[in-house]
Amino acid sequence: MSREALPGRATGAPVYRWIGPLIRFLQIESASGVVLLIGTATALILANSPWANAFFDFWNIPVYVGLGTWEFRESLSHWINDGLMTIFFFVVGLEIKRELVSGELRDPKKAALPVMAALGGMVAPAVIYLMLRSGQPGSSGWGVPMATDIAFVVGFLALLGSRVPLGLKILLLSLAIADDVGALLVIAIFYSTGTSFVHLGWAALGFTVIVLLNRIGVRQVPVYIVVGIGIWFAVLHSGVHPTVTGALLGLLTPASAWVGDRSFLDVAGDILRWLRTASAGRMEPDRRQVLSHLRAAAREAVSPLERLETALHPWVAFGVMPLFALANAGVRIEPAAFLHPVAVAVAAGLALGKPLGVLLFSWFAVRTGLARLPTGVDWRVMLGGGCLAGIGFTMSLFIAGLALDEELLDAGKIGTLIGSAFSAVIGCLLLLASLPMQPALEFSDESANHN
Repeated sequence: MSREALPGRATGAPVYRWIGPLIRFLQIESASGVVLLIGTATALILANSPWANAFFDFWNIPVYVGLGTWEFRESLSHWINDGLMTIFFFVVGLEIKRELVSGELRDPKKAALPVMAALGGMVAPAVIYLMLRSGQPGSSGWGVPMATDIAFVVGFLALLGSRVPLGLKILLLSLAIADDVGALLVIAIFYSTGTSFVHLGWAALGFTVIVLLNRIGVRQVPVYIVVGIGIWFAVLHSGVHPTVTGALLGLLTPASAWVGDRSFLDVAGDILRWLRTASAGRMEPDRRQVLSHLRAAAREAVSPLERLETALHPWVAFGVMPLFALANAGVRIEPAAFLHPVAVAVAAGLALGKPLGVLLFSWFAVRTGLARLPTGVDWRVMLGGGCLAGIGFTMSLFIAGLALDEELLDAGKIGTLIGSAFSAVIGCLLLLASLPMQPALEFSDESANHN
């Protein structure tokens, strides 16, 4: 970083407020893809080792919390899939909110391409799956090949280096976030059973309390955690999958700071002047109080959305997601399993349906004037990006656990692994053949100063 670039960053120039969170997000996702791959490989090795039975039994260990005579008991895998994954979906909700407020999805013209691409990338895989399995065992698994795993996608883009244009990275990120919205709707609408409207009413009351707390200016995070846990239990007993709670809480998180930039500078200036003029005798007791005000102002100068995403994203990327992979990706691999009809349908949906849907719906959006391709992206590059979008790992495994019964779940997992691996290899090869050898031009302070 050049010394000349520091003032722009320090004063919070708009370009850095918009691009900064995106850069941090891409860096974390790129690194977490490696950890996720390690977790997946470890699960597969252990599931096909002499310790396989002990490995599978470990995830069935009962874990419970209780208070007095009240007790809530679930297996370790359920705590991960229903509990920790709620935090994952909370971060997903924050990412969706950020994109809607300050990212590509806030501008309808810019949002048209990733939204249409995501829609095609959901419809085509589901159609291909149903063409192969409609009316047969496992037909409910049509939602499995609909998802895109952004961590793996960004990780493979990082392997291609600076040749990848920023426009393609932003497009695939926005596509994955729009894809997450679709996956959440699919989970809430199609993979929820035995709906209890009484418990949904309690959950709605909890969300109303969250909104009121935001409106009256309550900023203590523990208060929201307590209310959020209550909502989670209500949704858990409502028949809707409890992880949806996390996404909705993320969408309700305020995206604007309580203390604006100008107000914070005024507060900081007043405190600085006070520190310079305060007498030594009254300095120590008052100094702690004044600095406490400065800390509070500095904290509230950052929006709750950005503060929570910055704090939680690394924990989710390097903790929750690899742990989920370790608990769910383990499957016994047998030659016959690769030809299981459900595995073939899932793999075909990811490897064929994703690029086909992304390309066709994107072409329609561009052809009709709804959108245009980003700078440095042509249709060959779009095809490569569409193939990478077929890496459905995390969300696909999650939906498979909801959609398929125990007998077909392993086939769904194998199909996800095959389809995702094929998509990764073909996508990288296509991008290597399509992208120029020289690095893609990116925005920089120096280039801006020369213009």
